[in-house]
Amino acid sequence: MRGAAYRRTARRAALLALALLLAGGTATGCGGRATTHHKPGTSHEQASGGVGTLLPAADAAGHKLREVPSEGAPEVQLAARPDSEDGWNLQLSVKNFRFTPDSTGGAALPGAGHAHLELDGRKIARLYGPWFHLPAAQVPEGAHTLTVRLYADDHTAWAVSGKAVEGTTQLTAPAPGPSGGHGHSDSQTAQSPPGQEQADRTVTITVRDGKVSPAPARTELRRGERVALRVTSDRADTLHVHGYDKELALPAGQEATLILTADRTGLFEVETHESALVLTQLLVR
Repeated sequence: MRGAAYRRTARRAALLALALLLAGGTATGCGGRATTHHKPGTSHEQASGGVGTLLPAADAAGHKLREVPSEGAPEVQLAARPDSEDGWNLQLSVKNFRFTPDSTGGAALPGAGHAHLELDGRKIARLYGPWFHLPAAQVPEGAHTLTVRLYADDHTAWAVSGKAVEGTTQLTAPAPGPSGGHGHSDSQTAQSPPGQEQADRTVTITVRDGKVSPAPARTELRRGERVALRVTSDRADTLHVHGYDKELALPAGQEATLILTADRTGLFEVETHESALVLTQLLVR
């Protein structure tokens, strides 16, 4: 009897230990579905550690400011040089800052993150390095202000003395020439359809009055295939392919095309940033 009681006690202890282990895994999120989705204002922003101070104020795009002391704070300057064939080459000169594309969507780390590029206050791209090619097709004729702003991995804006860390430069776009005035562009944010023939699959999407047509569904791809995302939106917005961190400016009423090589396997959402609409899901096997 004493041996049976011992075995029952040992069994109960083992079951209790297993329950505690499973509960701990649930609490830490182990085994949960991986996701590439991230937005400003979601929970990871609030739980991103003690770097700086989150201010109640936000930048013009709605991202909360993360205040840090001026000494050792990130800095950025922006310069634009005409490209010999098309548009401009932009250079970001940063100090006390490093680009961390692999950890975007994670916790805020000191002096790390990415940048946003704005044209006259409208976001046109997210930047993960010091150089960016701006196609002429994205810049209307006339004088403009380009702004780059530095963000942490959790999408909060680095700030000093209550102001976002940013740099600006002026840009004047000439009138298009007889041939359209636009040479070729090797940027991922090419606006024109030429080059679609290089894609293995084309997905055409229209956004109107806050509705996506056709209804969002999964687009299945084999790893290594190229997909062309052709999107027409009735309002200016930005397309974002999560997981690949590719972005495309969507001018109001104009078709824009992003050609992407599906070199990662998994399920990746394609959505608009401003209107937060899911356009499709890329299932890469």
